[in-house]
Amino acid sequence: MLTSYDYSMACILDRAGIDVILVGDSAANVIAGYETTVPMTLDKMIYHAQSVTRAVKRALVVVDMPFGTYQGNSKEALCSAIRIMKETEAGAVKIEGGKEIMESVDRILSAGIPVMGHLGLTPQSIHRYGTYAVRAREEAEAEKLVRDAHLLEEAGCFGLVLEKIPAQLAGRVAKELSIPVIGIGAGRYVDGQVLVAHDMLGITNDFSPRFLRRYANIGEVMANAFGEYVSDVKSGGFPNEDEQY
Repeated sequence: MLTSYDYSMACILDRAGIDVILVGDSAANVIAGYETTVPMTLDKMIYHAQSVTRAVKRALVVVDMPFGTYQGNSKEALCSAIRIMKETEAGAVKIEGGKEIMESVDRILSAGIPVMGHLGLTPQSIHRYGTYAVRAREEAEAEKLVRDAHLLEEAGCFGLVLEKIPAQLAGRVAKELSIPVIGIGAGRYVDGQVLVAHDMLGITNDFSPRFLRRYANIGEVMANAFGEYVSDVKSGGFPNEDEQY
């Protein structure tokens, strides 16, 4: 599972064999330059998801429901999820939280919309946490996470993302649940992994958490290419005789 927010990247991910493409509200960070995911709006999420679904032939496309579209109002949550499904033709939505948002989860599921849960570090709640540190190290929070995971499965969620929690706890959840558990900073004992594509490609370089493996340094390749282009244009070397009509 990897993120995508645009048509061109989604084409490449789909061809590469990625099983699930997440249209994440992390677009707020890597596309729009915000410090948190909180400013992302429903309209912007729908725009990004539309771009992705036009590209995808085989992968499951899951769309994050952004902050403010489901917390505290289950009717608004359903309306938001319906808009995402109708306007983007995605396969499912993802929603952050456990017991506190179960009414919204239930209402969305009752409409036949597949829901993926998200527990552990929930970035939309960053102002409550005050830090992006590992969650659920303490027993009370860990036990609540396990209970919430079971609640989400029992409600009918088809999968669960666990973010930035101890590996052993994530493994326990994966073992106890029958639905797929996808980790990000949650260790190796889960069923699958998700990363932000811009991070693992090295397009973003100011974010280097312990769990991130960079599979390429595309940012450096791009910067070098742009620099060569600038040099060629200023020197008159581009375009040459073969590159004009």
